[in-house]
Amino acid sequence: ERYSNGKQLTKDTKNNRQITLNSDRTKAVYLSGRNDVCLMDLTNFKSTIIVSDELWGFYNANPYFSPDDKYIAYNAKLDFENEIFVYNLETKKAINLTNTKVSESSPVWSPDGKYLYFASDRLQPGFPYGTTNGKIYQMALDKYNAPFKAEKYNDLFKKESKKDTDKDTDEKSKEEKPVVKINSTDIMERLRSVSPRFGEQENPNILKKDDKTFVLYISNHSEGKSQLWKTTLTPFEKNKTERVSDKTIRNYQLVSSKKGNYILIKGTINTLDIDKNKLTAIEIDYNFNKSLSKEFTQMYYEAWAGIEENFYNKTFHGQDWEKLRNQYATYLPFVTSRANLRLIFNDMLGELNTSHFGFTSNGKEEKVFHGTKTLATGIVFDNKNPFIVERIVKQGPTDYSDINIKKGDKLIAINGFIIDPSENREKLLSSPDLSSEIMLTFRRNDSNFNVNLHPASSNKVKDLMYDEWQDDNQKYVDTKSDNKIAYVHMKNMTNGELIKFKEDLVGKEAYKNGLILDLRYNRGGNVHDPVLQFLSQKKYLNWKYREGKLASQPNFDYGSRPIVLLINEQSLSDAEMTAAGFKELGLGTIVGTETYRWIIFTSGKDLVDGSYYRLPAWGCYTLDGKNLEAEGVSPDVFVGKNFKDRLEGNHPQLDKAIEIILKDL
Repeated sequence: ERYSNGKQLTKDTKNNRQITLNSDRTKAVYLSGRNDVCLMDLTNFKSTIIVSDELWGFYNANPYFSPDDKYIAYNAKLDFENEIFVYNLETKKAINLTNTKVSESSPVWSPDGKYLYFASDRLQPGFPYGTTNGKIYQMALDKYNAPFKAEKYNDLFKKESKKDTDKDTDEKSKEEKPVVKINSTDIMERLRSVSPRFGEQENPNILKKDDKTFVLYISNHSEGKSQLWKTTLTPFEKNKTERVSDKTIRNYQLVSSKKGNYILIKGTINTLDIDKNKLTAIEIDYNFNKSLSKEFTQMYYEAWAGIEENFYNKTFHGQDWEKLRNQYATYLPFVTSRANLRLIFNDMLGELNTSHFGFTSNGKEEKVFHGTKTLATGIVFDNKNPFIVERIVKQGPTDYSDINIKKGDKLIAINGFIIDPSENREKLLSSPDLSSEIMLTFRRNDSNFNVNLHPASSNKVKDLMYDEWQDDNQKYVDTKSDNKIAYVHMKNMTNGELIKFKEDLVGKEAYKNGLILDLRYNRGGNVHDPVLQFLSQKKYLNWKYREGKLASQPNFDYGSRPIVLLINEQSLSDAEMTAAGFKELGLGTIVGTETYRWIIFTSGKDLVDGSYYRLPAWGCYTLDGKNLEAEGVSPDVFVGKNFKDRLEGNHPQLDKAIEIILKDL
């Protein structure tokens, strides 16, 4: 935003960022706001918009001038995926070089102007899950043939006059720019993968020295660790891939000059010796005064601007976002801590009546030195007699064959400390850290005995109790349906639960005739698509071996069986996305209550101090235009469940699901 003398160069109400310069530093290109690629004339510092497209206002690749300064390569979005565009500065027209339904990201030019390099998973889209199998590709901008050894050999024996030699030297000293020629016909058929076959590669950069081309990138193909690697391309030789640094590096910025190569990694500038694969940190010593009050004010306005530019709904759910900024800014003079700043900013966000948002900020001045952990034993005590064992949580810390705790045993001591029956039982189960071992003393009949166990966190035991609830539902469905109906519950829509979902349905449940998928209390995640794809499979063919039994294709044909989806008022986020897709695809009947209305896909941005704001960036809409954040998903058959049902162990929603499936069967 500012030139070296402090003069402000732009006055947009947009976030101007990621500026790069042409070879003679007479022009600059940068991104502005959500949509604009801008060109700045560095002789008069005037800017013009050269391209307006869907860029998004965050996590963009840099735009770059071609080596001859006649083109600009940049990324823009098409159907949520990155496409590579090239803008011709003479014709003032842009062309899409890739035109796919997957992402081609971070395009960079080769120094000779013959190639563009980029990262892509050629078979899977990058949104909404991100890629896991991205590779670095070389795109030939024209039909270039490989060099011939014969020509190279002949060049070694050419006799050159001194005049010719002097002429060549003079021409080289002028550093003529390479000529870039773009032949877009069948350009995607000229791709060449230059990175390892395994792992995920991203963020390419190109260096050239003599006849060697160095392709730098981040890769996790070595034991899953994200590191900086390079592949060297040399004529007449096989590509050579080497690790540049054994440090964990997830992002970097590279700048090259006549003096050398410099890399910024985690706030540290390093020199790069590309031949020796050596990074050397440049030591920088500095002092500065820091005003938390001024910093808090800057953070407030900077985070506000990020939300303003990227919030998924342009009307801000009917709120005046600028008015809210000014209203809450009146409290800034009274902010004396990060807690105050978090409070007013999150209260301001709350005015939007949205979900998936938040502002976090932490500093050394807030460091807490003392805390406690709860040592959970996995023992459920009687509600009326808080020291009498009621039962043991399945797979908990005390569910082992060598631990003989029974219902009715009385807890009398913890780690040798006698329990005062008038005090809270958990007092002696709190510790500054999660101890690896504790000793419990029980009384049974007239004798005492000790039990050693490894305690778990309270959240771990709560999760195990959740598993017990799922197991009880499974047994209930098995009994009521005479083992004809499969039951699967997903706690959330994370990859771990997706794996469990598939493991259940490819195992013994695969042989049942119907399915209840339970998304009640599901807290969301991002695996709606593979769940719906799995459930959509229908039988289309049979095969068998000789006189063997017929087997279906595909192996799993749940789309050919009756399915009931269970939802309730605590099904939220990606569970709502799954329910909406289930209904649109006609996969079965939805039973329960309306979902929570909490479905937005999010991103977020870091501030320079490490603070972070979570950003609701992408809305989710049904095919008839309904915003799921505002309307949620309604069941086909409304069945509630009240507190009395819970106390008495009734299952009205499961009963209705079983009834529907058995009727279909």
